[in-house]
Amino acid sequence: MTSVWTAEHVRAIKPGSAVRIPPVLVPTRSALAADRVYWDMWPLQDAAGARATIGGREMWMALTAPDRGDPALRHFEAKIHWIERRGGEWHDCGPVLPDMPVSYEREWAGSALLDDGAVTLFFTAAGTAAKAGGYQQQLWATHAPLCGDDLPQDWSAPAPLITGAAPWYMPADAHDGEPGMIKAFRDPAYFRDPADGAEYLAFTASLAGSQSAFNGAFGLARRTPSGWVLTPPCLHADGVNNELERAHLVFHVEHYYAFWSTQTATFADGLRHAPGGLYGMVADSMKGPWRPLNGTGLVLANPADRPQQTYSWFVDASLTVCSFVDVLPDGTFGGVPAPLLQLELDGDRSSLRAFAPETAA
Repeated sequence: MTSVWTAEHVRAIKPGSAVRIPPVLVPTRSALAADRVYWDMWPLQDAAGARATIGGREMWMALTAPDRGDPALRHFEAKIHWIERRGGEWHDCGPVLPDMPVSYEREWAGSALLDDGAVTLFFTAAGTAAKAGGYQQQLWATHAPLCGDDLPQDWSAPAPLITGAAPWYMPADAHDGEPGMIKAFRDPAYFRDPADGAEYLAFTASLAGSQSAFNGAFGLARRTPSGWVLTPPCLHADGVNNELERAHLVFHVEHYYAFWSTQTATFADGLRHAPGGLYGMVADSMKGPWRPLNGTGLVLANPADRPQQTYSWFVDASLTVCSFVDVLPDGTFGGVPAPLLQLELDGDRSSLRAFAPETAA
């Protein structure tokens, strides 16, 4: 059952009602490269969504690019790197995938699964190698076996997971576009349903057949014996919001949670009182119906005086929330991981336990 995040839900967001993320007063680069920017993070996870380790190392992934002085340029050079969390600091461990001949231009966000002795990287293949700078998006994957305690090296040739987008989703096949208004077919996030073992990919999508420029959708694909097959969206925001970014699913205490990130600028006219933040809905099964968390869908918002402080929130099974530092109070780009947060969920309600405990090496 496809549910709807409605304008009425968003209008119910009242000034001062949001759970605010604490201010990031001093962004830290940790041990990351000084000449690179980092954004859109996710942890290596097991099939239940818990953070996984390789040889005792807590491994994450993030998009990164050379710091060119203009943060907009990072999207056109994005590469996925391993980053390790050790002793409360982040360390860049280099590219996940080696250079190889591919038809896409760059790597955008996804998820990483450690299961049965192998790592599978689900990611967005962005652009086309035939013409630089495009906004085309497809869902791709590659996998590699673990070799002892070392990071995987022997990656399979990356390949598309799904051909086409119909009938529920628009293709994201336009070369040109404007950030915030492009159509989406990206951010594949793996989820295994504990009820029956069915495997899904959640992804950021755009609803087909819409008459609105604001037609964001929370896409779903399900694994079948013949491969991944698109299903109707979990939910959509037709007429409400253009981008339900970093769409992903979490199971917690008998409930299913659909989370996404969005920004004030991608709401439709008349709804831009809504803050940039982490949003979500809850259901009792994968079949839905999905109900907006806290009655509105808003889970976490940036501080009122720092409305673009952090972005691209991702929740794992422990309810740890990662994101990156986006726009600093002086207007400059952060480009580093933000402090981890700890979410609390109780049925249809959510709250914040502030910063998550530091992870020991």
